[in-house]
Amino acid sequence: MGLTDAARQLFERIEVLRDLEGVVSGLMARHEEKRELWFPEDLLGAPAGTDPDRHEDELRARAAGIPDHARAALALNLLTEEGLPHFHRVLAVHLGHDSVWREWTNLWTAEEDRHGAILSAYARTTRIFDQRRLEQLQFEYLRRGFDPQWDQDPYRVFVYTTLQERATQQSHAQTGKVVAEYEPLLGEALNRVATEEARHFTFYRTVFEEVLRRDPDGALQAASLVMPAIDMPAVAMPGFKEFAEVIRRSGIYGPRDYLRIVQEQIRAWRVETLTGLGEAGRRAQERILEVPDRLRRIADLMETRARARTFQFEVVFNREFAME
Repeated sequence: MGLTDAARQLFERIEVLRDLEGVVSGLMARHEEKRELWFPEDLLGAPAGTDPDRHEDELRARAAGIPDHARAALALNLLTEEGLPHFHRVLAVHLGHDSVWREWTNLWTAEEDRHGAILSAYARTTRIFDQRRLEQLQFEYLRRGFDPQWDQDPYRVFVYTTLQERATQQSHAQTGKVVAEYEPLLGEALNRVATEEARHFTFYRTVFEEVLRRDPDGALQAASLVMPAIDMPAVAMPGFKEFAEVIRRSGIYGPRDYLRIVQEQIRAWRVETLTGLGEAGRRAQERILEVPDRLRRIADLMETRARARTFQFEVVFNREFAME
């Protein structure tokens, strides 16, 4: 019995990944050369020669001024990072265990682990959240899982990770700008996290660019299935829609930001100028080029319908706050 079309497609795409191993080795080497490896203690620890207890008291005093809408945004950022086990699983399953891809997955995981660690350590030290409720949310998020509809398609993994890493970079960077007014140290920590997310984004975007060169029809078909909308990792977490609405109203991240991210990748991958495509590739190209208009209509509609409202989160001590 011969291979099914799906099995044949998967086999062919795995062969493309094998062909990319030399490229990936080079990208990893450049990534580590440019990266400044930091650890949470480097940023949050008491400076040499100072009293650690006094240092923590100063952190708590500054953190007390962080407004509740920024705390809600920070909670979502933190919880998203703590979903790392889901992402390691997804990457390990789709990229394999017996090549340079395993080395990248492990390196990426080690770097990402520090992101959740520094935010968790800051939260516990400063007591800016109801700690038990935060831990409950993390438990529920991990228990519910994250199972995107990628159908064992490694090409779609790279499209999603490109878009998601860019969105995460934006969320951390913008949250950092909001909180830096009250707590510069937390702003710096979020900036460090965002900078590393930017490097991960560059890696995945470059990998997908190489996939496009080798299999433009298949790559475009994969991209056309992912780009219209992506679920952020914590989408299954209780209260996610309310958290997401707060970060949208805070100007941190929303549909219009995702629109810009999609437009950015369409330009970077030169989707509009690709030629020599088969019929399936041309149809996928057309669908991708229609995505920005659809996303623009969604953003316009959300902004038109938005009305001032109040929010309340148990993790932020159940205090009610209003947002335009």
